[in-house]
Amino acid sequence: MNSYKNPLEERYSSEEMLFNFSHNNKFRTWRKLWIALAEIEKDLGLDITDGQIAELKANAENIDYDKAAEYEKKFRHDVMAHVHTYGDVAPSAKGIIHLGATSAFVGDNTDLIQIRDGLLILKKKLVNVMKNLSDFAIQYKDLPTLGFTHFQPAQLTTVGKRATLWLQSLVLDIEELDFFLETLRFRGVKGTTGTAASFLELFNGDYSKVKHLDKELSKRFGFEKVFGVSGQTYDRKIDAKVVALLGNIAQSAHKFTNDLRLLQNLKEIEEPFEKNQIGSSAMAYKRNPMRSERIGALAKYVMSLTTSSAMVASTQWFERTLDDSANKRLTIPQAFLAVDAILLIWNNIMNGIVVYPNRINKHIMEELPFMATEYIIMEEVKAGGDRQEIHEVIRVHSMEASKKVKEEGKENDLIERILNDDSLKLDKSKLKEVLDPKNFIGFAPIQTEEFISNEVQPILDKNKDLIGLEADLKV
Repeated sequence: MNSYKNPLEERYSSEEMLFNFSHNNKFRTWRKLWIALAEIEKDLGLDITDGQIAELKANAENIDYDKAAEYEKKFRHDVMAHVHTYGDVAPSAKGIIHLGATSAFVGDNTDLIQIRDGLLILKKKLVNVMKNLSDFAIQYKDLPTLGFTHFQPAQLTTVGKRATLWLQSLVLDIEELDFFLETLRFRGVKGTTGTAASFLELFNGDYSKVKHLDKELSKRFGFEKVFGVSGQTYDRKIDAKVVALLGNIAQSAHKFTNDLRLLQNLKEIEEPFEKNQIGSSAMAYKRNPMRSERIGALAKYVMSLTTSSAMVASTQWFERTLDDSANKRLTIPQAFLAVDAILLIWNNIMNGIVVYPNRINKHIMEELPFMATEYIIMEEVKAGGDRQEIHEVIRVHSMEASKKVKEEGKENDLIERILNDDSLKLDKSKLKEVLDPKNFIGFAPIQTEEFISNEVQPILDKNKDLIGLEADLKV
């Protein structure tokens, strides 16, 4: 309790994402890379024995972190600290650990593995948000609701159609995520400045062996693509791109929660509120949208990190500089952990979201009379009236009705005023029929169905093995 704890670990992120960026996963991966390097080098003719490789494998998870810390304090070099720590438990192989490699061999390749695996963890959660939103959109595709532009009442839409706007953002996000995974390259084996000069000596100038080592190692770790050229490190634009991708997902989530918080204020749609949940320590009646607010807070943090990674990528010097290291240790894992939490919370919201149709209809009926005025004018013209004169009559009635609503807090009586105006000739019984909200939602239901069918369902079908997720909150 006397030292700082990261809230992403304590309060928000999933165990699988925390493990992905854990010390155990990181340093076990380092050792897997060293083993694979030794195996392939042996296959290519270097003087490495089966016994040495067997000893490396037997101690792959035998990591003495205290000893590694001592070595790092001595050497001021994390990779060499772990080389020596590994060598202490595998003495016969000590001389061939990290043979020909530079620090970025384990550091960068592990980072790329963690980035790939982190995106796969996020993809499952993203697909489940899309499935939940898709089901919600279809369920409420026909339910009229008041549309807003500038948060001012506009034409009607439907609750389901509005949900497709949230989904559209996620379609763009998952397309970007899939493209990133498809094009992600492994650093592989490149040497100190990317020239593989150390391997020139090891393989007696045989460049084909260097290329084989590079590609074979990459395939062993699940990468079909490998950087053709690099300095000591992989291009730091990879980090900038992945954090930008995470920032885009955060933007989509924040947009959703902004809308939901406004709808909760209108008492039209609410996020889940548990039986024993307390909204306010002072106001017992409050139902604060804490889940949405938490997403908003985390999303702002992720979006702020995109600038950090961009600055790192743009300020690297020549083949290598070390002012990326401390930044990467913070930015990459925490961006992933925060988006992981965001998607968990979003799924949790969708699993218990509540819609209040009567409240929605009440707000519609407060505004619908104004929206019907264009129809009334057209019907009056059809009945032989003068368009400009009718417009003035309707305008006057509208202003009076609006005054009653705003200044006196009364119900909108515009339709009653029109029905009682003998100067208007339209079929007044037909007017009452027209004032069905479903007459004002355009093609919203069809648009919702088509969008889900044409754009969302193919994504869900392609990723059907990812559907199904526990989305409980830690706190």
